[in-house]
Parts: sequence; structure tokens; C-alpha cells
Amino acid sequence: MNTADRVRPLAAGAGLRALLRCLFATLRLLSAGRVHLPTHNVGRTICFADGTTGRVYRETELEVDTVTEPTTLVVAFRLRWIGSNAFAHRLFRVESLLNTPLFVGFPGFVSKLWMAADEAGRYRGVYEWDDADLAIAYVRALWWPLALVSERSSICCHVVPDAHRDEVIATMEPDPDDSCWWRPIRNGRTVCEESQ
Repeated sequence: MNTADRVRPLAAGAGLRALLRCLFATLRLLSAGRVHLPTHNVGRTICFADGTTGRVYRETELEVDTVTEPTTLVVAFRLRWIGSNAFAHRLFRVESLLNTPLFVGFPGFVSKLWMAADEAGRYRGVYEWDDADLAIAYVRALWWPLALVSERSSICCHVVPDAHRDEVIATMEPDPDDSCWWRPIRNGRTVCEESQ
């Protein structure tokens, strides 16, 4: 997938089955101690080509041996009902830790940067997956829980195949003709200055 797309969700029953398989896989991974919440990216601010910025408020990482088909996935959505209510946004960020079982157990998951709402009220998840098709399969199942809390028309994703997440974040240069919501860009010499 080379352009930002709105994905076609799985049928409701298939989506529910995929999420349940993920939940059971996540429980096994958690009990084996393979899910980690590193903090080295927390507080980092990333600029995007559309002029918005996102601050990383959490990172989730799965202990994996190797990544053979690195894929960067960016998912975005706008929450329904909360508008600019700062307390509601803080509450969502705290509650979002409970959403971990909805993605960690999907085949191919490697890591996720959780990004706070940008200037347009859009949340992003910037993931690394092992295999682009597995990343898309995840988004197709994820659509259902996102649709419960998000403006449905705001749910979109972009896949960058053959690219590690950190490489995508660190190497994309600004382009005056590019205003893609998903494209992290370097601001001067580095991705936006980190804020702690």
C-alpha cells in the first residue's frame, strides 16, 4: 500500500474473531514477559508533513528474535464527542493502556509509538510490523473497536513496506509539495526537538 488509505474493515464476525485470537495471544505474551513498555521515546515530539506534531506518550514493544520484512504502519483517528476537552484527552491516554490486548498479539507486531492528539485532534499510532500484509490485516480488524470511539471517516492508515519505523522517522526530509498526514519529517537536522 503506497498511499494513505481508508481500509475496508473485516466483516464484524471475522473482526471479532481476529480480536479474540489477539487477546489470547497477548495473554500468552504477557505471561511470558515478552511485552515491554520502554521509555526512551516517551516525550519525543515528531513532526508530520501536514504541519502537525505528535508527542509520544507511551511505547509498547514485543520481544522478537528478528524482523525479516520490516514495515512501518501509521494509523490515525479522531475521537468522537470529546472535542478539545483536555481532561477527556488525558483520560483517554490513561485508559489506552487497556487497549494493549487489541494489538500486541496480532501476528507480525513489533512495536508501537502512541501519539497524543495533534493540533487537528487526530491521534496516531506509529508501528513497526514484520510483513506489510500482516499490518493491513491488523488494521482491518482494528477498525471495529476504533469505530466505537472514533469519527468513522477519520480512521485511516498508511503502510511503508521494507522500512523500519525508526528509519522512517529519522530519514524523511520535508518536501514543500507534500502535506501527507502520515509522513514523519525531519525538522532541520533532527526530527522535532525532543521535549521532556
